[in-house]
Amino acid sequence: MTPPVRLGLIGAGRWGRVYLHSMASRANVNTMADHAGVHLAAVASAKAETAALLPPACVLYDDWRRMLAHPGLDGIVIATPPHTHVPMALAVVAQGLAALVEKPLCLDPHEARRLRDQAGRLGAVVAVDHIHLFAPAFQRLKQLLPRIGPIRSVEGRAGNHGPYRRDASVLWDWGPHDVAMAVDLLGSPPDRVTARLMDQRPEADGIGQNVALDLRFGTVRADFVIGTLMDKTRRFQVVGDNGVLVYDDLVTTKLTLDGKGVDIDPAKPLDCVIDDFVRRIRARDRDLAPLELAVTVTDILSACAAQLG
Repeated sequence: MTPPVRLGLIGAGRWGRVYLHSMASRANVNTMADHAGVHLAAVASAKAETAALLPPACVLYDDWRRMLAHPGLDGIVIATPPHTHVPMALAVVAQGLAALVEKPLCLDPHEARRLRDQAGRLGAVVAVDHIHLFAPAFQRLKQLLPRIGPIRSVEGRAGNHGPYRRDASVLWDWGPHDVAMAVDLLGSPPDRVTARLMDQRPEADGIGQNVALDLRFGTVRADFVIGTLMDKTRRFQVVGDNGVLVYDDLVTTKLTLDGKGVDIDPAKPLDCVIDDFVRRIRARDRDLAPLELAVTVTDILSACAAQLG
């Protein structure tokens, strides 16, 4: 019997707890502990209350650096504020462990390249959780692209009323998803990037914003509206010469082709992310393509941030 992959988790904040809990039920079920072939062996969190969330035999550390020496670990999931991602990932790969880094990879293109270059030198396994790339609906959308012919345009709208974060702006919090999907579909960085602030107002926990992004990939235009001043939405549309594919994550029929529902795998995107990470660890898959994509996304969002000031 193949032994389970032993993972550690750094961070038990809002998204860290998504790893700790089932995304669907929000019950006290540990996603990684229940996932076939995976054992959550250790968690690093400064929050004492995290102990009550852990599965049996999972050790809690109050310092992530100490956790890296936990015996028998195969990989580390980093679910902390974006400015900490690269320093942590560099320490993880230096320890000879695989790293799964939450989006955004970081807020600085130079830091992104630093991690990419170091991962390449060490032959490290590094993945980035642009979670919608792993969603079965998006994977099926990609398979159906030949049905709609050459892509003519891409449109997306994503946001909610919050969260209002102090460690990342709307651009870095919501933008990586749509930008990553567009680059993944079109196979190259955009030729031109434009960002425009649509709306902004103070909220109790920070600043709310809606932002419009216009990415040009040759003759293909990708337009996105992202923000924290809108009703909850997550919609991604691809228009081709012969049809339209729509991925809507908030409805029962998550993928349609010309308005008709398409059957998709019912797997949860987070499970698909973990599956991919486990596969990479078992296969010692050092393909840096996910990291290269994350570097490109960081470049694009940095250019947008510069325009928004």
